[in-house]
Amino acid sequence: GGIGEEPVLPTADMVLPVLVKKVEPSYPDVARRARIEGKVILQAVVDKEGNVEEVTILSSNNPMFNDAAIEAVKQWKYKPATQNGRPVSVFYTVRVDFRLR
Repeated sequence: GGIGEEPVLPTADMVLPVLVKKVEPSYPDVARRARIEGKVILQAVVDKEGNVEEVTILSSNNPMFNDAAIEAVKQWKYKPATQNGRPVSVFYTVRVDFRLR
């Protein structure tokens, strides 16, 4: 990102990012063996190109899922958010579920 392209929080007049490519997280072995399921809420920065820049954990039911969730979300691809028809970089909250099949 260049100067003055700080991500902003979504506003009412903004078209939110649309997920176009989702990568499923790899299930941590420890969690799978222990039969633990997980839910991680993250805040991602979706830039003007629709790439995920930064990812931070907002909440998680178990820290063992955090790294896998971050790795997955960083590979997601979005149609970028737009405001007045122009792409903008935004903070976007995403949720990653870890479910035993």
